[in-house]
Amino acid sequence: MHSFEELSKQFAGRFESRHFPADPESLYEPAGYFLSIGGKRIRPILCLMGNELFGEIGSDAWQVASAIELFHNFTLIHDDIMDKAPLRRGVPTVHEKYGSATALLSGDVMLVVAYEYLNKIEEGPIHEILQLFNRTARQVCEGQQLDMDFEKKQQVDLSEYLHMIELKTSVLLAASLQMGALLGGAGKGNQEHIFEFGKHLGLAFQIQDDYLDAFGDPAKFGKQLGGDIVADKKTFLLIKAMETATPAQLDEIQALLGSRFPGKVPQMLNLFRQCGVDEWAKELKEEYIGTAFRHLEEIAVLSARKEPLKQLAGFLVQREY
Repeated sequence: MHSFEELSKQFAGRFESRHFPADPESLYEPAGYFLSIGGKRIRPILCLMGNELFGEIGSDAWQVASAIELFHNFTLIHDDIMDKAPLRRGVPTVHEKYGSATALLSGDVMLVVAYEYLNKIEEGPIHEILQLFNRTARQVCEGQQLDMDFEKKQQVDLSEYLHMIELKTSVLLAASLQMGALLGGAGKGNQEHIFEFGKHLGLAFQIQDDYLDAFGDPAKFGKQLGGDIVADKKTFLLIKAMETATPAQLDEIQALLGSRFPGKVPQMLNLFRQCGVDEWAKELKEEYIGTAFRHLEEIAVLSARKEPLKQLAGFLVQREY
């Protein structure tokens, strides 16, 4: 069994190969530029780990892992355009560097190449993989649309937000694991458990991300706290605060939303604490982690084979930065 770090190195070595033709350079160079920015490559590694859970990593798993990473980067290019984000991982986004029209096309061609990698499957159940991949791609788009819809809504229910996060973030993590398991010969029950493990892990990860943006240690988190508050972003914390606040507290929250008041962040954080959402977020995260690990335990393979996934899950949801 390989650790996440070991598989990351192996995947990076394979993924650094050229994915696009040289011509026209104006189309393919921006796509290559975006991939060169790098990232944690969590989703393709989850595919490999899901595959290895049931046996040796097969050649088809590497093809599917590459497809997953290309699809994920396609979504990021388009998300950056929608968010008008100037930077991604500290460098200019594709639309900022090359223009929105080229960024759209570069993202589109990245998606096409992702399907070319899926077409390289030789022994695995390609129809089942395509069905799962397509369903997941559609759900990610639905989640992104809901996220944009929520920006225009004055109030969002917690159940609505959870559904959006599940679609936008969690299902790709879950499906990456399931695709690897499917290629490894996992039965339907095992596939369902590994999917649920990934889904609940993704939800726990998002709760933690929202929490750290508000209450993390800036030195460890690597950025100024309260960015979500400044941007009036609807997060687990804000939605829960608005649901549990007294009328007076709700008036204060509403007054801060949309304002450029210099003390906005500390004042909102104080309201969050008054509403108890800091402790609530920790408890909810632990609830999702517990559910994720229960599903992992139910997978019918030797416990020792699950150890790399347990270690990765612990790292993802216990980080302080």
